Amino acid sequence: MNIPLPGARAQFSIARHYAATTVDEAWALWTTKTGIESWWGPEGFNVTVTSLELKPGGELVYLMTATAPDQIEFLERARMPLTTECKVFYTEVTFTSRLAYKTIADFVPRVAPYEVGAVVDLLAVDDGVKLTITFDAMHDGAWTERARAGHESQLRKLDRLLGDRGKTTNS
Repeated sequence: MNIPLPGARAQFSIARHYAATTVDEAWALWTTKTGIESWWGPEGFNVTVTSLELKPGGELVYLMTATAPDQIEFLERARMPLTTECKVFYTEVTFTSRLAYKTIADFVPRVAPYEVGAVVDLLAVDDGVKLTITFDAMHDGAWTERARAGHESQLRKLDRLLGDRGKTTNS
């Protein structure tokens, strides 16, 4: 599944601190069907996990469905499906502390599909959990900013979910 881009890949990170949450609770949200379905995907989309094999070389397969009127309208105008099958390919699984995975960016018009990596680090701290996610940049700056916005949107769903259990702060 190696589809290299020319040159070195830039990366960007997003960090969060979740107070009053344990690393086990945070880990379960990233690694179980119920956990993933409770928050994964950008705002305005729901996710249904169809397959989950949590191990290096394993896959997460899910259906992402637009549910918010704005997203539905946008997709219909663009003649894109409201539901898309997505896959995550795990490259590292270190129980309760690290997940690394790749996805395939195969949705960009006039750009050949390529891999995009992500590393999720969870660290237990005195008052909760520190989450840091490092993503590969996309093929250009505009698409990288779209990816960042999508990841921030998705993490706002996680913020709300974990915020119900305690104070959430961004970093």
